[in-house]
Amino acid sequence: MDSHVDFPSDQERTMLRDAVRGLLKQHWPADKAVGLAGQPGELTRIWRVLAEQGYAMLGADAAAGGLREILVVLQELGRAACPVPVLDAAIVNLALKSAGAPEARVLAFQAALQAGTASACVSFGALDPDRSVGGVDIANGCVSGKVHFVDGAQAATHLVVFDSAAAMAIVEMAAATRITPTRAMGMDGLCSVEFSEAKATIVPVGAGVASDLLSVSRLGHAARAWGAADRAFELVIPYVKERKQFGQPVGRFQAIQHKLANNLMGLMGVQFSIDNAATHYDRGIADWRTFTSAAFAHANATLRQVSLETHHAFGAIGYAEDHEAPRHFKRVHLDVTRHGGGRHAREELAQRYLGEKALGLPEFDLGGEGNAFRAQVRSWLAEHWPAERRAAYEANPSTHREHDPDFARALGATGWLALTWPRKFGGLERSPYEMLALMEELNRADAPRAGAPIQAASWMIHGTAEQQQSYLPEIRRGEVVYGMWYSEPNSGSDLASLRTKAERDGDGWVINGQKIWTTTYWGDYMWLAARTDPDSKPLHAGISMFIVRTDTPGITRTPIKTMYDGEFCNTFFDDVRVGADALVGEVNRGWEVLTGSLGTERAFVGATILAKLARQFEEFCDHVRTLEVDGRPMRLDPVVRDTIGGYAAQLEAGRQLSVNPVTILAQGAEPTWEAAIAKVFGGELMERFCQSALDILGLAGTLSAGSPEAPMRGRLEQKLRHSLMWVISLGTNEIQRGLIAQRGLGLPR
Repeated sequence: MDSHVDFPSDQERTMLRDAVRGLLKQHWPADKAVGLAGQPGELTRIWRVLAEQGYAMLGADAAAGGLREILVVLQELGRAACPVPVLDAAIVNLALKSAGAPEARVLAFQAALQAGTASACVSFGALDPDRSVGGVDIANGCVSGKVHFVDGAQAATHLVVFDSAAAMAIVEMAAATRITPTRAMGMDGLCSVEFSEAKATIVPVGAGVASDLLSVSRLGHAARAWGAADRAFELVIPYVKERKQFGQPVGRFQAIQHKLANNLMGLMGVQFSIDNAATHYDRGIADWRTFTSAAFAHANATLRQVSLETHHAFGAIGYAEDHEAPRHFKRVHLDVTRHGGGRHAREELAQRYLGEKALGLPEFDLGGEGNAFRAQVRSWLAEHWPAERRAAYEANPSTHREHDPDFARALGATGWLALTWPRKFGGLERSPYEMLALMEELNRADAPRAGAPIQAASWMIHGTAEQQQSYLPEIRRGEVVYGMWYSEPNSGSDLASLRTKAERDGDGWVINGQKIWTTTYWGDYMWLAARTDPDSKPLHAGISMFIVRTDTPGITRTPIKTMYDGEFCNTFFDDVRVGADALVGEVNRGWEVLTGSLGTERAFVGATILAKLARQFEEFCDHVRTLEVDGRPMRLDPVVRDTIGGYAAQLEAGRQLSVNPVTILAQGAEPTWEAAIAKVFGGELMERFCQSALDILGLAGTLSAGSPEAPMRGRLEQKLRHSLMWVISLGTNEIQRGLIAQRGLGLPR
């Protein structure tokens, strides 16, 4: 790890990916991959081809590429079903770099390895969490013992194996007593290798270095498995567009679209998790180890499921061995089961969050400005929203759960409610990453909502100069609250079918109709969508957007208690009169305002959900650490630990998925289906976590706020009741999956 090195750029990694893919297409064609993999001579040939291009040097010199570059190559090898030992060479290079100045024969071996005239396969032996791997003893410069599941042993010139003392032995494969091919997951390539006092070159590397190399190996196998799963998924998309059943492409069936949307979500979550861990490794940030455990645990569960669902979509054709899909299915299952599989990775995560000295979730890098601003916000919140003020606010039944006027004005005084606005509107023109930092810290501090980012963005795009001068300053100062009158009894996700109408009356408008399920009905202003052309085709072409004060005559509001101890409202409009200046944007062009504002909100909604869940996860882990069952700490219960470890891995994947829309914004584009993925993943993860938390705590976990001995002040069960909102609001997750399938994958409507 070299934090001072300028690593290759994203553009250079893309060029690397293209180069490796082109090389493999030429020298390892897909239709011959299975046959080639079974021939040691072909493996030797392709290894030399790759070594000639410098890929055997990965890991030796960070300036030529770090762990991210190693993983790019491994992803391409996974796509091509090519078991060449690039990962093994990288582990050797990293080990020797950490070991200091190796002796001459070690350097000679490394030089041969990098030239492609030697090849190595690596076994972690007794250090491997999977005890079925076996092990060796090293004594007097000799190696004795037997290791299993060695990849590519029949083509390798050397075995590099670790003993229980973290010494690394380099031994010639010709010295092996026996090499026994082992068929696993219905494919060849693995072997058992046995030695009896074979002469070896010994390199002491130390337990810490060996442990880190094992983590690198995990990431490498996860990357190769991802490449295999991604390639099979890439093949199934055109197949479901072409394959017809019942007279139409199977890709039009909602069940298939939702299945493949889930696969895309899974693949992206694993890819981002792997890249995040590798990025932190390359930058020398200690939490890379936690990110690695999370990435591997998530890959273990997710890539196997993706492989299954991809095969389901292929149907019978995917079972044929002359099809690519079977080889990728096998590779995925072999690679994600390595090194103790998901269970061991989940246990490592559980130790972080349930150990005697438990740690919180690691922070991921938001860049220099984002990280510095996060610290600034955290410091400000410690002063302006301390725990005692928050507790008093939550205990006061007269306050709305979501808003505190004094806090909102204090936050407005910082200028942060206009953090990303252009300067011409009084904004600070800060980056989306800084906005993400602000949102995360506000949510993790359980701070009340403030500002109106959706409406502010719309005012800046669609408002007149007079409207901008009137409405934007009060939003910036935290003086007003906005809500949205969108949904109607028969127009929820299908907003284009709304019936509330606005008719011209002189220079103004008269509004009649009904809105329902309005959560911020108590705000100062509402964004109201109404039909201004009942005969428009398509329907959404006849909608206009208005700003309406909630105290306007003719409005009747009937609050409705929600199942999560909140309120929303049923609102009736009877000849509600508004002026011409209440129109936002152009007449009959309100759909552009509506979808644009929702798009802005959805870009950050995943991050909002994940920030709330992160807070809840940490609080729950802290609570579990205090509990005992029959005199034994609950935190030691293996089922509890496995559950917590699993959610820690999913939470990290969700956090990465939620950053992706922000990255797209930072690049000047607008996320659509990418934001939908973050919202779907986050909302459903919150539901699952709350359900599992109740399983762990039992009936005690169902105690509500105000009940004696309610855990976490009753917040746990309340969060479960509230979690349903995230799955339904802003377009149900079923609608979002259709969006992901059709816009993200190009499946037919």
